[in-house]
Amino acid sequence: MEEKQSILLCEDDENLGMLLREYLQAKGYHAELCADGEAGYKAFLKNKFDICVLDVMMPIKDGFTLAQEIRATNAEVPIIFLTAKTLKEDILEGFKIGADDYITKPFSMEELVFRIEAILRRVCGKKNKENTQYKIGRFLFDTQKQLLTIDGQQTKLTTKESELLSLLCAHSNEILQRDFALKTIWIDDNYFNARSMDVYITKLRKHLKADESIEIINIHGKGYKLINPEVEA
Repeated sequence: MEEKQSILLCEDDENLGMLLREYLQAKGYHAELCADGEAGYKAFLKNKFDICVLDVMMPIKDGFTLAQEIRATNAEVPIIFLTAKTLKEDILEGFKIGADDYITKPFSMEELVFRIEAILRRVCGKKNKENTQYKIGRFLFDTQKQLLTIDGQQTKLTTKESELLSLLCAHSNEILQRDFALKTIWIDDNYFNARSMDVYITKLRKHLKADESIEIINIHGKGYKLINPEVEA
């Protein structure tokens, strides 16, 4: 029998939390419900989760703080934020921390499950691929281990950073179409996902700045181009 995928669910609204847990379990997941961020972090340290679904506004420790602590421990586990906030600044803050998706309340449970399934398909698909490495100037990028290495120094990338850099490498010295990247990684090319991708492009530029021959340039109205001298144009 296939092992159930495990979800860390942090939601301080007791009724909503119980409804979500029951619905996720009915869909075949194991869901552990925590009512605050502190309890959520303790649960995360004790158990292995395939994905985290975190409410932003929680007592003791909010969702953003919890996500930062989770990211410091595990750069790969996907994170979805649940929030009543619709401010662009709050949503962008979530993506800066390393969120994979962001759902504003009210939302349908079917939508949440759809987004969870989409993220887990990408993660599982990536893990099942053969080890793929790219030479980016003086960097070596291991897509399976999500490691970027230069002169013996390793940087562990988040899942989103790795997915985006993989797409850029696959299109080295060519234009990576913006809408293609958004639909491939974020599923939807809406405004917030587009802003999220901009944040991740900035992060990748910082990771790659040790080699001045490497650039990620904006192609106005089209997308991005990774300038990589290791690949023939």
